[in-house]
Amino acid sequence: MASLVSDTFRTGNPALTAKTFGVEAAAGEAAMTLNGTVLKTGCLLAVTAAAAAFTWKQFLLGGPAAATPWTLGGVVGGLVVALITVFWKRAAPFTAPLYGALEGLALGGISAAFELRFHGIVVAAVGLTFGTLGALLLAYRSGLIKPSENLKLGIAAATGAVALLYLCEMFLGFFKVAVPYIHEGGPIGIAFSAVVVVIAAFNLVLDFDFIEEGARSNAPKYMEWYAAFGLLVTLVWLYLELLSLLSKLRSRD
Repeated sequence: MASLVSDTFRTGNPALTAKTFGVEAAAGEAAMTLNGTVLKTGCLLAVTAAAAAFTWKQFLLGGPAAATPWTLGGVVGGLVVALITVFWKRAAPFTAPLYGALEGLALGGISAAFELRFHGIVVAAVGLTFGTLGALLLAYRSGLIKPSENLKLGIAAATGAVALLYLCEMFLGFFKVAVPYIHEGGPIGIAFSAVVVVIAAFNLVLDFDFIEEGARSNAPKYMEWYAAFGLLVTLVWLYLELLSLLSKLRSRD
């Protein structure tokens, strides 16, 4: 456990820790490549989008009641499959697409609920998510942003702090105690969401770095699916945080 915590603090994404790519491909075995990881990431995004469209359609046809079982099933199932994937990396070719499908079910219901209240917010959040992905990837590939050890530790520490806050909030929720301000549309709530969006975005840079390290270290081919899964985890987080930030800004209009 101490090793996992230490490694996680070197990369904000717990799916892509410092020891993720500690195994090399065996002699004669295909190795992980950047192009292969990009292809696998595209596949996961397509699966996620298709599943999200399904839940969205259920929401439109039957309202929140029709979409809620699919949404909750996606949230719980996605968490279980994510944990399985993290601890059993060789299963990633099978569990990563399943995770994408379950996350899509969850995102479809959540997105439809936001869209019902704030028309156009989903298109904006999706555009900002992929715009951020493209901009940071370009900055990383051009060398404009290179994650130093201090940057890695800083982003990971900030990510851990946000995760701890959310866990405390969930625990307090069982006792019907709400953390004030951070989910409100006031200046504090907006500032909090903006900071979390920045943290989530910079986790993409760390993901790029660890994926590139995997390709350099001759990791086994199945790690392409695992790396794509890790990147999808960050993208889902970034998208949800953008939805939250945009909803707070729209609520002030």
